[in-house]
Amino acid sequence: MLMLLVPVILLAVGGYVWLTGGQSVRTDNAYVQQDKVSISSDVTGRVVKVGPGESDVVKRGDILVEIAQRPFEIALAEAEANLASARLQVSGLRSETSGKAADVAGKREAVAFARIELERQQKLFEDGFTTRARVQAAEFMIATAQSEMSSAMADAAMAQSAANSAGRGMHPLVLAAMAARDKAAFELSRTIIRAPADGIASQTDKVLPGQVIVSGVPTMSLLMSGRRWVEANFKETDLEHMRVGQRAVVTLDAFPGQEIVGSVASIGAGTGSEFSVLPAQNATGNWVKVVQRVPVRIALPAATDVPLIAGLSATVEVETPTP
Repeated sequence: MLMLLVPVILLAVGGYVWLTGGQSVRTDNAYVQQDKVSISSDVTGRVVKVGPGESDVVKRGDILVEIAQRPFEIALAEAEANLASARLQVSGLRSETSGKAADVAGKREAVAFARIELERQQKLFEDGFTTRARVQAAEFMIATAQSEMSSAMADAAMAQSAANSAGRGMHPLVLAAMAARDKAAFELSRTIIRAPADGIASQTDKVLPGQVIVSGVPTMSLLMSGRRWVEANFKETDLEHMRVGQRAVVTLDAFPGQEIVGSVASIGAGTGSEFSVLPAQNATGNWVKVVQRVPVRIALPAATDVPLIAGLSATVEVETPTP
């Protein structure tokens, strides 16, 4: 019976392997991934308060970092003063127009008087009652008056142009001052850094009260909740029958006794080597063919009993039934 039982067991195991072989692919080159945001500041300033601690849960809009506001309040007050000064200057341009117009009228009357005087001196010179020097002086007087009138008309035209620009409140001086005021107000509002989404705060010890943070330089990180997946790097030879939507069983190395059932969400458009900093140079004389790895994203259920910590190693088995 033993001699018959052993071959039967071997045949049964071999038949099972033959029947189920090729129905799934498996890899242990897989890791839990999660969306994360590097928190940085739009302004440079000194930190006065840090809200969350390491691994604290935060909600969207919660205060993460507070920067000293006093320097930015002073800058906003200065910008408001510059805006008021610009508006006052534009108002002065409007009133200056009337003064320039009066100046032109006075210069025009001076030209008319000089012309009358020249005509009178010329008539007296013809009658022999004056000298040529007086005639020449009258000619010089009218030339000077005409030059002064031209200069006054040019000044009046410039004042009128400035007044027309200021007539609708769109003068460049006012626009520049308004832009500076808006920038100062924006920078003041950015002294409070808030969470852009729900998640878990991480690396909070990188920013401390009293520290000066620089605009655009990342400080802490925020692991966004609700967006977790497993990135499994399968061999290119395992992709023949793999399709989006197929069932996938995920087992984390940290919790080997618990399985998570997910599905294939997408198959990478390129291998890992294509996106590396130094891609492989296959067009060389010492080329050796290496099986490439293709990243496959495994979607996970929204709620699981297994803690999904970003970066954990996992084993993924995808069921790929042969058509």
